[in-house]
Amino acid sequence: MNDYVIREANVEDAERLVEIYSYYITNTAVSFEYDVPGVEEFAERIRKIKNKYPYLVCLKDDRIIGYVYAGTYSSRQAYAWTVTTSIYIDKDYRRNGAGSLLYKALEEELKKQGIKNLLAGAAYIEKEDEYLTHDSCRFHLKEGYVEVAHMKSVGKKFDRWYDLKWYQKII
Repeated sequence: MNDYVIREANVEDAERLVEIYSYYITNTAVSFEYDVPGVEEFAERIRKIKNKYPYLVCLKDDRIIGYVYAGTYSSRQAYAWTVTTSIYIDKDYRRNGAGSLLYKALEEELKKQGIKNLLAGAAYIEKEDEYLTHDSCRFHLKEGYVEVAHMKSVGKKFDRWYDLKWYQKII
């Protein structure tokens, strides 16, 4: 599809991943982070995640256009088969299938690890505004996730309150 290539992320990818992620921090409420992490900090995040879970990138014409990874839901032993998922696509490549390909590849890798439950958080506001659309919520539903929680006014960014919806997919 669209000549996309999925591969494992490397710490050398950190600079490009920060470029992609920084848009969501500075221009949207998709991420509740306020400050763009430095390249070294981001490289350390990649290292830490890859110690336990998959971290994948999607390339088009040898350029990274998106990434996905899994993270620990809880350190308690009983949750060992449940992870959180995070996905970010370059703003200029959204709605072109890269996100679906990344999620499919991530799920395949997680199944090999015996993971059963995927949880994804998505910022939400009742009426879309200039900082947040319902795209992430729609995307997760399209990918087979179901909404399992809706927490009101849990994140404040751009001087307004945003909700957080949690989605779950059993694989």
